Amino acid sequence: MNARPAVPQNDYSALQPPELGSWSPELSVSVVIPAHGGEHLELVLAALAAQTYPGHLMEVLVVDDGSEPPIELPELRPDNTRIVRPASGWGISNAVNTGAKAADGEIIQRLDADMVPCREHIEAMARWHHVTDYLVTIGMKRFVEVPELTARQVYRARRLDELFDLDKASPSSTEATIEKTDGLRKSRNPYHVCTGPTVAMPREVFHAVGGLDPHVHRGGDTEFAYRLAMHGVVFVPAMEALAVHLGLPAQHRDRERAVRAVQPYLAHRIPLRRDLRKDRGRQWLVPYVEVVLDVAGASETVVREAVSAALDGKLHDVVVTLVAPWSTLREGRRPVLSDPLFELWQLREVFGHDPRIRLIDEAAPSPAPTPFRYRGPVDVPLHRVTLERMIETVQKDLTGVLIVDLPDGREARLERTSALARALLLTTSPGDDLDTVIATTHGVRHVAPDRYWPKPKPQQPPPPVTIPAPAPAAPEPGRTLLRRLKSALRPD
Repeated sequence: MNARPAVPQNDYSALQPPELGSWSPELSVSVVIPAHGGEHLELVLAALAAQTYPGHLMEVLVVDDGSEPPIELPELRPDNTRIVRPASGWGISNAVNTGAKAADGEIIQRLDADMVPCREHIEAMARWHHVTDYLVTIGMKRFVEVPELTARQVYRARRLDELFDLDKASPSSTEATIEKTDGLRKSRNPYHVCTGPTVAMPREVFHAVGGLDPHVHRGGDTEFAYRLAMHGVVFVPAMEALAVHLGLPAQHRDRERAVRAVQPYLAHRIPLRRDLRKDRGRQWLVPYVEVVLDVAGASETVVREAVSAALDGKLHDVVVTLVAPWSTLREGRRPVLSDPLFELWQLREVFGHDPRIRLIDEAAPSPAPTPFRYRGPVDVPLHRVTLERMIETVQKDLTGVLIVDLPDGREARLERTSALARALLLTTSPGDDLDTVIATTHGVRHVAPDRYWPKPKPQQPPPPVTIPAPAPAAPEPGRTLLRRLKSALRPD
């Protein structure tokens, strides 16, 4: 395998995978199939038994997710096929994690138990992973009515169109998105199409992001793909890796309830779904921005002002991380007023009970799964519009790092997590300059502070107060009548 190339954004055009059928694979593949009941499993296993990928490099793990009766393997299956069962828990995410933990392969290929792949499917997916090891490949699928087929027919077929009427098959919406975005090369959020029924990645990548979340029972594939994006991977649609999905997707049966079921999971775990976070005053499981402030040696007054500014801006979906040697604070008897760590104790007591504030000794290399991180001097409080405008700027062209050059020579920066994670994957030692790598993959932009710390508008003097002149007093009614009488009696 070649050294990791620096792929810009999601444009993998420079990567050249080997041609199908004209190369010698080296990496082992573990196909993980979560199954509950396994109605069509024998057709899936028959298709896997006919794969062009070398049999000695492929194993199949069928994860029996509480089937009654328990799943038994059919006679026609790949040589290295076995059943594993979760020790606890239930659901697709839990089953996939169980299979991945038991897998021996260098590549994890997730495949649903109702997906019949073409003969070249595994080869078409795995060949990309022989180029570099931070890709996630996505297979193609079409939805078909379930025909009457035998496993032997599936095994003998050379092409899927010998078994299924692909002209009448329903295409997946992901294929339309892939086409519109030049094969995801121009996609702003390519993880959107990584929906799970057939997807492959290096085993190390799967485990590095923690696998699927077993608490997410709807939308778990999308949530997992989002965390993959925050890990810095490149998403590649393997167009030759075609498969058919036997039957229509579940959401077609009750679309309104399917949408409602998935929304709360995604709202809490995918901050980029701003459309799902419109409830005012809410606090979410994964924040949109992490504000990191180094407060070692800073006064309580300065830190209070900085924290208040960060949490009281126009953007409320924020957590604050205060970096200082908190671990040096030891419980036990101490001289409270004369303690040399008095200021640090004070800061911990002031901020240690707010769930929006984290106290850590050293900032993590990446804020994942939070999509943005701000870092700046603690004595330069954020303006109410700073974070909102910085994110607005980087979202226009997906800039990796936005650096605001402050007047005193220091800087404040907003980092895009996916860009930072990509740089961490591409560097070889802790001392490497991450910004140099990010400049290649996502771009680094320097800007002046005026737009992000706008100066207050000068107050205009109040307009002069004009006091109207009093109106002339109206004559009394009695005097007016007397005047008229006198005028009438006056001799001519």
